[in-house]
Amino acid sequence: MNPENMNETGGVVVTKMNDLLNWARLSSIWPLSFGIACCAIEMMGSFASTYDMDRFGVFPRPSARQADVIIIAGTVTFKMAERIKRLYEQMPEPKYVISMGSCSNCGGPYWQHGYHVVKGVDRVIPVDVYVQGCPPRPEALIGAIIELQKKIEGENFLGKSKATSTKVA
Repeated sequence: MNPENMNETGGVVVTKMNDLLNWARLSSIWPLSFGIACCAIEMMGSFASTYDMDRFGVFPRPSARQADVIIIAGTVTFKMAERIKRLYEQMPEPKYVISMGSCSNCGGPYWQHGYHVVKGVDRVIPVDVYVQGCPPRPEALIGAIIELQKKIEGENFLGKSKATSTKVA
């Protein structure tokens, strides 16, 4: 093949295996949506056609065994914490967690007067991205997905090293 014609007919892409794997993982995030309270309405709104999360490669899955991200949206009670932990353990590696809203971040307004509310889902499972607000807007969840994509892009998949949690305003 003539080198002058190579640009016209196609060519060879040279990249690192780690970059290729990270690009594939950040371009196809499959969340397990776990909507417990009013934050779930905003999460459902972000999956609707107005915000179109499909353009980021986000495709909600109904099973924990098919998902690589779990979005906790709402008040977490001690009874529900056991189920969240079980779903998290069923997810394949690498797995990520987005905590959406004040209730899942720190217990919200309910932890002061209720004995049944967990003071943050990070006491049950490790959280990668926190989304602030009560309830947070769909734009904030989209920002969290973008932050998670940046985190995945910076990971070393072949020699796994996990970064710290980030907050999204």
